[in-house]
Amino acid sequence: MNRPLPFDPIARAAQLWEDRIGPSETMAAVTGLMRVQQIVQSAVDGALKPHGLTFARYEALVLLTFARSSSLPMRVMGERLQLHPTSVTNIVDRLEKDGLVKRLPHPTDRRTTLVEITDEGRVRREQATKAVTAIDFGLVGLTSRQTDQLTELLTKVRKAAGDFAE
Repeated sequence: MNRPLPFDPIARAAQLWEDRIGPSETMAAVTGLMRVQQIVQSAVDGALKPHGLTFARYEALVLLTFARSSSLPMRVMGERLQLHPTSVTNIVDRLEKDGLVKRLPHPTDRRTTLVEITDEGRVRREQATKAVTAIDFGLVGLTSRQTDQLTELLTKVRKAAGDFAE
């Protein structure tokens, strides 16, 4: 979008919803959340594109960087990234094609394939991290405290949906 609207379309929709359907708090919150997701996705995609990465591939590189041995079984990557095995395979295929990761046989389990980040993958992850942190991952307009509050609220929704158990 090039020009800001002269009014908040979500607030207007919420008022119309309230007038014609009923309570609008949840509808307004979800609509706002979906719009913010679009804004953040666009900003992050723009920051990662010059590095030849999508957010999913970037997340995979970060995950491997965090691993003690800089490698993980593909199954574990899928669990931690909360992705279907097919999606993990596609991500790893692309990262491997770009020389950012390599597949290795597991030393004790022939059925398991490890994915290890390469030196080039580390460099690319570092460059991409600078790019996304320079734009605050696209989440602008909030104080540090508000960002913490947002994270806390979203974590409650994720937990209630069964995303994780404490």
